[in-house]
Amino acid sequence: MLVGRHDERARIDRLLAGAREGHGGALVVAGEAGIGKSALLRHARESAHGMLVLPGMGIESEAELPFGVLHQVLLPYLDRLDALPEPQAAALKTAVGLAGAPEVSRFLVGAGTLTLLAELATERPVLCLVDDAQWLDQGSLDALLFAARRLRADPVAIVFAVRDTAVAVPAPGIATLRLTGLSRAASAAVLEAHSPGLRAPARDRVLDDARGNPLAIIEWGAAQRLGRSDPADHIAPLPVTGRVQETFRAQIAALPAATRLLLLSAAADSAEDLDLVLRVGRRFAAAVSDLAPAERADLITVRTDRLIFRHPLIRSAAYRSAPHHQRLAVHQALAEELAGAGEADRRAWHLAAATTGPDEKVAAELEQAALRARHRGDAMAVSAAFDRAGRLSTDNERKARRLGEAANAAYDAGKPDRAVRLAAEVALRTDDPGVLAGSLHLRAQVEYERTSPAADAALALQAAELVLDHDPGRAALILTEAVVAARHAGAHDLVRQGVRHLRDLRLPAGSDLERAAHAQAGWSALFDGAPHRAADAMAPFVRAARDRRSHYILRIVAGFSGLMLADDDAAIAVTTSLLAEARAAGALLWVPYSLEILGLAQLLRGGFVDAETHVAEGVSMAEELGMDTQLAVLKAIAVWLAAVRGDESGCHALADEVLPRLTTRHPVNAALARWGVGMLDLSAGRCGDALRTLTEVCSGAASRDVLVRAVPDLVEAAVRLGETGLARERLTEFGRWAEHVATPVARGLLLRCRALLADADGAEDSFVDALRIQHERAGPFDAARTRLLYGEWLRRRRRRADAHTHLTATLATFERLGAPGWAARARAELAALGERPVARPGAADPLQRLTPQEVQVVRLAAAGYSNKQIGSQLFLSPRTVGHHLYKAYPKLGVSKRIELAQLDLDRA
Repeated sequence: MLVGRHDERARIDRLLAGAREGHGGALVVAGEAGIGKSALLRHARESAHGMLVLPGMGIESEAELPFGVLHQVLLPYLDRLDALPEPQAAALKTAVGLAGAPEVSRFLVGAGTLTLLAELATERPVLCLVDDAQWLDQGSLDALLFAARRLRADPVAIVFAVRDTAVAVPAPGIATLRLTGLSRAASAAVLEAHSPGLRAPARDRVLDDARGNPLAIIEWGAAQRLGRSDPADHIAPLPVTGRVQETFRAQIAALPAATRLLLLSAAADSAEDLDLVLRVGRRFAAAVSDLAPAERADLITVRTDRLIFRHPLIRSAAYRSAPHHQRLAVHQALAEELAGAGEADRRAWHLAAATTGPDEKVAAELEQAALRARHRGDAMAVSAAFDRAGRLSTDNERKARRLGEAANAAYDAGKPDRAVRLAAEVALRTDDPGVLAGSLHLRAQVEYERTSPAADAALALQAAELVLDHDPGRAALILTEAVVAARHAGAHDLVRQGVRHLRDLRLPAGSDLERAAHAQAGWSALFDGAPHRAADAMAPFVRAARDRRSHYILRIVAGFSGLMLADDDAAIAVTTSLLAEARAAGALLWVPYSLEILGLAQLLRGGFVDAETHVAEGVSMAEELGMDTQLAVLKAIAVWLAAVRGDESGCHALADEVLPRLTTRHPVNAALARWGVGMLDLSAGRCGDALRTLTEVCSGAASRDVLVRAVPDLVEAAVRLGETGLARERLTEFGRWAEHVATPVARGLLLRCRALLADADGAEDSFVDALRIQHERAGPFDAARTRLLYGEWLRRRRRRADAHTHLTATLATFERLGAPGWAARARAELAALGERPVARPGAADPLQRLTPQEVQVVRLAAAGYSNKQIGSQLFLSPRTVGHHLYKAYPKLGVSKRIELAQLDLDRA
């Protein structure tokens, strides 16, 4: 019976009630060993009337075995996998060992877990209970957390119990219930229930020392009742958990030697396989009857085929109290008993545990276990196996190679500290340039988030220099990353250094790598003030990238190059295909970078709804993946979006949040955030503030980057203030860039600027030409901005009818796009003509009424995708997709899915 914990039980009950009503949720129950986490999970199981219960438990000695706990949880329902989208089904089958598909992404395993749980919940609500989550293998933990964060509209509840004193389990986005000790009254009730009649002072001693820990109360109460020596007499300074474990050690020490041997055998493998324990025991003259003393002591339960420890601390005490030589012998015996098919991973780990010095044969078996784990998509299991294989290697070159593999896998698993530590060790153990290059490159990737893109670029350049001659393809990819990072940092010297190396590489003629190398030379030319060379280098690569699949980093380069050429359509086309491919492959680490380009491209062309959708997803993904620098970069785009939406407080709050992080680390995107603030002031008519901010934007390291496109805004602010000299000065370099990139967007912006600075006759021709180009080939926001300026110009020349035509049109566009600050300017100009137009909320793009995720779902549904297909693309459950559609329909004024196709969802 669970004593006390009224509030905690109520929290669990609310979670279960929510799941029964179709509201998914998850909870982490945390606390020290023995505090009652497992008891709360039992309460949840007993309260789960009418629910499907899926139990799982982490086991310390199996934490390196890939997807072991996920297999426990899903085992009875693996016959349902064919109902999942094919990539997810293949990934999950491979993860749990049912198939031999190619190497899979850990994120696809998580997506498959999500969909399978949602599929099971279509029949009845599901409760997943995971005890001792601190000992979950990383693959299982990642998959279950991935699902837990996304089961919002599904009748699924997931509860994790995790020990505070063990390695922390990161679970951002999931609520935590932290257990503390029971009250004195509840503690006394527990003691009376398990050790009735215990009198003072023994009773008070137990209650005082246990500090509300139920397991301590039970065990120390029993010790007092049975007259056993209390280990606390000798170890009082230890925490309660340590003292409880000492109690168990004392009980185990009192058992016969054969019983202790069988307990050690069970604790060392932790598969609860009674037959295996007995087979090992026979090697040491122990028999099944030797388990009886441990049963009588209530340390274990023996069933037909299982041996179960009453508490994980008993398992730990049984293992740690055994002499070292005996542990080695038991692991060796377990390895020999597991020589059959299907147990290669467990055998390899037991051999490793039985080995005290270098042993190449064991190291080779562990390396094979690492390769199997890689195939199944469990990066942390890969890292652990390669790490141990490295320690057991008999020569330094093999050791360095294996430790390098362990470092890379740790990075893939989201463990940068471990990755850097291993990479640094690699550098001390080898002179092999290829292995050293891998170590440096990994450290570079970590530095992008930890320090700055410039630090990434500097280390990546060193890594590439090690392999320039003997592995030019690898060098080209590393150099590409270095140039991209250096450009983000505004580190033009590092860009030039990377480009020099790229020019010297011997790459296959006509290959994607060769095209990318030429394109990156364009960035160097741009920073050197030669836009004609930049355009000539970038344009062919961007055109080719629209129709080719190449390495992800090369398409990232193509996307940014498209933005640099003001070819937003090309940037969107290249990056949309990259995003779709990354989603399908479960390569989620590339998704936030893809969404950055798409968000910026849609922002610049005036697709604000799509920009907000991309940024919102990117922010969510970056937060989940711990990509703090990329999170700040995406929020810099959100500053600009808040500005165009007229959200003064939101714009400044976001800028205040991201600028301290970005200013020194990521100046290009810091400038983007400042550009957003300048745009807010410009739309509100605060031209002096706008000019000061935009001058800063257009003068720093970012001025010869994508942010060159801020110059027309600076020109507008300067002309309004009569600073025509400054405007002409800034327009000179912008004009060279626009003429050489020769895209309609750039040409239209240049003509608008020339119109603002021209005399009466020249101005009108430039306005008309700009509008013609922008109407046909540019985004609606640029065209509306030009039309607004033209309407203002016409009004000042008393051409009222012409001014009215343009101002009315631009007002309608700004209202449809959701740019209220700019709409207010158009409305003010119409008021000067004698009109009093009012805001028309209903004129806005209907998608503006939706949340970003609703926009994604609605677009895909309108394109004919099923809920399951949409869920597969967006990593949502089908039921969550349906929930978003249900909420979106009334906002769009429709009642059926088929009506979505009749809406003009792309008119913005």
